[in-house]
Amino acid sequence: MLETGRLLRGATAAAKLGLGEMGDLHIGEVLVREHGGLERAPGALERLDRPVGGAAKRALDVVLAAGALVALAPLLLVIVALMKLSDPGPVLFGHRRIGFGGRYFLCYKFRSMATNSAELLQELLQRDPAARAEWEASHKLRNDPRVTRLGRFLRETSLDELPQLFNVLRGEMSLVGPRPIVDEEAHRYAHRFSTYKRARPGLTGMWQVNGRSDTSYATRVKYDSYYVRNASTLLDLRIMAKTVKVVVARDGSC
Repeated sequence: MLETGRLLRGATAAAKLGLGEMGDLHIGEVLVREHGGLERAPGALERLDRPVGGAAKRALDVVLAAGALVALAPLLLVIVALMKLSDPGPVLFGHRRIGFGGRYFLCYKFRSMATNSAELLQELLQRDPAARAEWEASHKLRNDPRVTRLGRFLRETSLDELPQLFNVLRGEMSLVGPRPIVDEEAHRYAHRFSTYKRARPGLTGMWQVNGRSDTSYATRVKYDSYYVRNASTLLDLRIMAKTVKVVVARDGSC
């Protein structure tokens, strides 16, 4: 009866978060496995001196990230060559993000914007109220004048994020986790910011496979918080599998 009560309470919470698309991944405090068994999800007893998932999650990150870099090396070289041919600027862009424990790190991406992107953004926000409102709501722009032609393709296919595999190897990110955020976004997490800091940010995560830019910022925060409180190897593997489907379909890309 106790487990049944937990399951029902968790199902209600999951419904409020709109987690139905994730199937039977996680419900509240209980993980529902496909074979019917139940297991308490990590969270309340998780050690705060290390990221959620511990050594097992870290080992999976290193093995899969190293393998992906080897397998994708030819593609990475092609992208670098195309960038050099189309734009004389730097290939990589490192942006300061908040990681585990509130520590800062440089989150790497293939540069998808013009070298004067900061000036272009300020100019747009000053003359376009609609764009300013969109930026203030989500820190994203669907029609972003800063993005280059090649950069737009890299974003739509999520190829711009492949350099984050190096962040994973360096221990700054995980393959799966909350979306890495900047200082200006921290206040939007409110009381959930402490939960965010318990995990390494992820190259992919629950938000990325549940609508991405098609969801509200508040929903994004709830997905991040839910993941940290219910992280497990099974959940990571299923999110990674769904990420492939989302990337191929370009769902929610911006």
